[in-house]
Amino acid sequence: MRLCDHIRSHALAAHRFLRHGHLEKVYENSLSNRLRKSGFSVVTQHPLPVYDEDGSLLGDFIADLVVENQLIVELKAVSHLTDDHTAQILGYLRSARLRHGLLINFGSARIQIKKFVGDLGYTNTGVDLP
Repeated sequence: MRLCDHIRSHALAAHRFLRHGHLEKVYENSLSNRLRKSGFSVVTQHPLPVYDEDGSLLGDFIADLVVENQLIVELKAVSHLTDDHTAQILGYLRSARLRHGLLINFGSARIQIKKFVGDLGYTNTGVDLP
């Protein structure tokens, strides 16, 4: 997905400039600013509904970034990623019924970027944005 390449590029530039050691919110603001200046639609801290398998609304989760109404970006500022972070992004993708997501960790000396492609078994309808 070409969109992932653009986000990776902007994340790398943000990490090169800021380095590690900031709060997650600083990286969120930097990445969203860079993406918007490049013409991308970005919604930060966007609540997305979580549904049960029968379609019942269970609650909401807050996506760090939703880019172009089709990709979730989960940001971290930790020393290393864990299996819990992977489970989190996969759960978000499944619940939001989106196919693509990125998990980006700015908290280590070397940026970590992982792409996830969900196997959803249904059509990707995108995310309803304000």
